[in-house]
Amino acid sequence: MKHSFKYYKITYTLILSNSIIYLLTALLSKNLIDIDVDTLVKMGAIFGPYTVIDAQWWRLGTAMFLHGGMTHLLMNMVSLYLIGRGFEEYFDTKSYITIYIFSGILGSLVSLYIHPESVGVGASGAIFGVFGGLAGFFLAHRDHIQEHTKSFMKDFTIIIGINLVIGLSIPSVDMSAHIGGLVVGLMGGYVISKNLKLIWMYALAMIILMIVLMRYLPKQYAQIFF
Repeated sequence: MKHSFKYYKITYTLILSNSIIYLLTALLSKNLIDIDVDTLVKMGAIFGPYTVIDAQWWRLGTAMFLHGGMTHLLMNMVSLYLIGRGFEEYFDTKSYITIYIFSGILGSLVSLYIHPESVGVGASGAIFGVFGGLAGFFLAHRDHIQEHTKSFMKDFTIIIGINLVIGLSIPSVDMSAHIGGLVVGLMGGYVISKNLKLIWMYALAMIILMIVLMRYLPKQYAQIFF
C-alpha cells in the first residue's frame, strides 16, 4: 500500500485536523492527557439539553472532531489510518466525505436518542461509517472480487469484531454512535459501489433521515426533561 499524502489526502487531512483540534482543546483544558467535560461542551460536544432542547444542531458537526483524551484520540486516529487508506483505494473524494460526514452526524443523532443526558465526542461514528462503507463495497462486489480481496474481507470482519468487543467492554465508549455510523456507512458503501450516480439519492435519503430524527428528538426530550 502506498504511503504518500497525495494518495490518501482525505485520510491524512482528517487525522491532521483531529490532532490539531485536540491540541487546541488540550491547551484550553490545560491537560494534554484528559480533557475536562466543561471544555468539551464549550468546544461543541453533543449534549442533549443544548443540542436538542436549545436546537444547537451545529454540535453534530463539531463533536466529530473532539476527543475526550489522548487515548481516545490515538485509538480513533490509528483506526482511521488503517481503514481510511483502504477506503480511498476504492472510493473517490466525494463518496469518502459524504459517507464520513453522514455516518458521524447520524451516529451522533442515534447517541442523542439513546443517551439524552450524556456528553458525546469523537470521530468514532464517522470512522465506523468508513468501516461500514468498505464492507458495503465488498458486499456489492462479492461475486467478482479476487481471492486475496476475500481474505482481506475476513481480516476486515475481525477488525470490526474487535472494535465492537472493545466498545462493549468499556462503559465510557458510546456503542450506539458506532453502530449508527456503521449502518449508515454500510448503506452508503453498498449503494455507491453499485452505481456512483446514486450518491445523490443516498445523500437525499440521509438528509431526510436527519430531518426526521431532528424533528422527533425534541418531543422525546420534552417527555424526559419537562
